[in-house]
Amino acid sequence: MSSIALPDDRDDYVTPDLIVLPTDWEDDDWLAAPEDAALAVEVISQSEKSREIRDKADWYAVARVPVLLVVDPRNGTWALHTRPDNGSYRDVLPGKYGETVPLPEPLGIDVATDRLPVYDESRRPQGRFTEKTQ
Repeated sequence: MSSIALPDDRDDYVTPDLIVLPTDWEDDDWLAAPEDAALAVEVISQSEKSREIRDKADWYAVARVPVLLVVDPRNGTWALHTRPDNGSYRDVLPGKYGETVPLPEPLGIDVATDRLPVYDESRRPQGRFTEKTQ
């Protein structure tokens, strides 16, 4: 498993769900420089909040990871973030499962999303408090 370091602080890093690194990248080094990452993918958990998702995307932009794909199995959507600049991504392409994700060069491929899983609604965490009925 590899992580991506913040450029100015190797003690600050994030571990994406998937990272695409050059083929000659050293496997024994667990901490990659952001410029080595061609793509980072984050899959949103059932319990993540909107603010946490935005903060995570901002972190990748500050680190200048060129392409971030956020996949959200809660509602069957995805967002492709590209062109990091001044702590945010200049371009965000939203989509939903069934639409292909057009990854920019140097990857230059389309990723099919029609078979990505969606979280089971019946297993979603419920509210913190439940009303007791008699």
